Amino acid sequence: MLQLIGEFECKLDAKGRMTLPAALKRQLPDVEREGLVVNRGFEKHLVFYPRSEWELITKKLSSLNQFNQRNRMFVRAFTRGATELSLDASGRVLIPKGLLEYAGIGSEVVLASQFNKIEVWSKQEYDSLMNLDVEEDFAALAEEVMGGIDFQGGL
Repeated sequence: MLQLIGEFECKLDAKGRMTLPAALKRQLPDVEREGLVVNRGFEKHLVFYPRSEWELITKKLSSLNQFNQRNRMFVRAFTRGATELSLDASGRVLIPKGLLEYAGIGSEVVLASQFNKIEVWSKQEYDSLMNLDVEEDFAALAEEVMGGIDFQGGL
């Protein structure tokens, strides 16, 4: 499984194009050939998926029981706006205007790697999200999410 790392600040040009950072591009050796898929995130952000990861997700989605209304609603909501992205000759991707509007993204963007995907946030929204009372909130969150896990000598 892909394990992307890093956080990158980027700029969008007036047409909605963004250059993929070189450090991120090195972690995605097939990106120039296969491209990416951009999709809405669960919060007001976007997500870039390497093509191979998107195919794994859609395979799981296609196995859901389509006779179940909640499953159909989730698949529609999750795939709404999903768009294939290709890198141009300058290493840029063009993010669709409708998706930029959905996420409230202007010219400043933060790319935050999350294991097998890259979250795409407006810089202002990302800074607001990450500047909450991090020390207190993060410690409580870590205890709640990870506190009961036995790492068998890890962490």
